[in-house]
Amino acid sequence: MLLDHFPQLKAVILDMDGVLWRGKQPIGNLAAIFTKFQDLGIQYTFATNNATGSIGQYVEKLRSFGVEVNPNQIINSPMAVAYYLKKLYPQGGAVYLIGETGLIEALQEAGFYHSEDGVLAVVAGLDRQFTYEKLRKASLLIQKGIPFIGTNPDKTFPSPEGLTPGAGSILAAIETASGVAPQIMGKPYPHLFQLALQQMGTQPEETLVIGDRLDTDILGGKNAGCKTALVLTGVTTLAEAEQWQPRPDLIANSLSELVGVDS
Repeated sequence: MLLDHFPQLKAVILDMDGVLWRGKQPIGNLAAIFTKFQDLGIQYTFATNNATGSIGQYVEKLRSFGVEVNPNQIINSPMAVAYYLKKLYPQGGAVYLIGETGLIEALQEAGFYHSEDGVLAVVAGLDRQFTYEKLRKASLLIQKGIPFIGTNPDKTFPSPEGLTPGAGSILAAIETASGVAPQIMGKPYPHLFQLALQQMGTQPEETLVIGDRLDTDILGGKNAGCKTALVLTGVTTLAEAEQWQPRPDLIANSLSELVGVDS
């Protein structure tokens, strides 16, 4: 079992898209994988840059694949955005919002709502209804000095059809139009990993970050001081992984291989 490379291991922080599934298709026998984690006494938290789905939707998706989790085991980039905005604006307020359910709900829970007037910030993530008009309005607001906050820098994400545009593609368009780079809240920045470590009560050296993307999962895990494992079921090839510095602590073909269960 490849996990034997980490004798101090007490917990894992897992990405989801490209690690657990592609679109609606699971990658491997997820029920067996998480039963194995439980048998080994290893805690797990899911940390995803994906800002489109709500926490409840992720709980249901995992359940459909035979994995029962509590909502507090799932952390996403909208939670980091909401946490950051709440520190700046404890009273909540208006934001110009480009995004989907996950981002909308996280901000609503923190007291923020979409508006085009009197906005405190422009907040953008993946939006599959993104239009030129949204780009125009966001750009004009940012040019007036309104802060520009992005959920995550993922330019693409894996689907059964191939790589499709991610939040980073939309952020790049807004940056090009406005001339201002966003403040990113998701991976590879530390907010999601710190929340996960805090919830599990583990130290970075006892925790393994598992992901499919070098520039977010692996870099973010390294930045947080955790061990890292790359799986090759998402966007990264073996050749890319071998050239990346600092190299992941472990490279596996899949989560099934990493954990040692039949796929």
